[in-house]
Amino acid sequence: MGESKNGITVKDCINIGVFAAIYIVVFFITSFVGYIPVLMVILGILCSITTGIPLMLFFSKSHTFGMITAFSVILGLFMVLMGRPWYSILIALVTGLASDYIMQIGKYKSINKAVVSSGVFSLWMIGMTLPMFFGDREAYFESIREGYGDAFVDVLYRLTPNWMFYVMTVLTFIGGILGGLLGRAVLKKHFMKAGMV
Repeated sequence: MGESKNGITVKDCINIGVFAAIYIVVFFITSFVGYIPVLMVILGILCSITTGIPLMLFFSKSHTFGMITAFSVILGLFMVLMGRPWYSILIALVTGLASDYIMQIGKYKSINKAVVSSGVFSLWMIGMTLPMFFGDREAYFESIREGYGDAFVDVLYRLTPNWMFYVMTVLTFIGGILGGLLGRAVLKKHFMKAGMV
């Protein structure tokens, strides 16, 4: 299916909402492993891989610029409502626009562009990690101490020096690529049916 000239339809909006809900459920189930400090550091790559299948399925139904951006903004908004930093929405907006643009280059019919878009799209998650590295880092860790406990916070603090932000960002992108490849493999027949090559 190529790019639509009629803009985003009601059916598109339904797809955006349904797939955003599925994505969020898969994301949260995976994120539970973050209660183990060492796994918190690689949470981005884990979540990016597990959400790869629903994301790639959504990409196969995307045909108009703005659909992926709306999907991403919904994720950012949901995270803010869950208590994450407000700028999570801005980061989600940027990654959504970038992913939409990449897909548009391939006229929403390129599986390879979809895989790259999966990597870029997954970077929306870094908005949740920024407080650990920028701003008042000490205040952030103190703010989560009551909920997570001293042992968890102390270990996580040691595992996340400032340079770890860049490592986590790269890992999240790699996870998105791997998730895209996984989705491409699992949904191969679906992509062929959708006319994506």
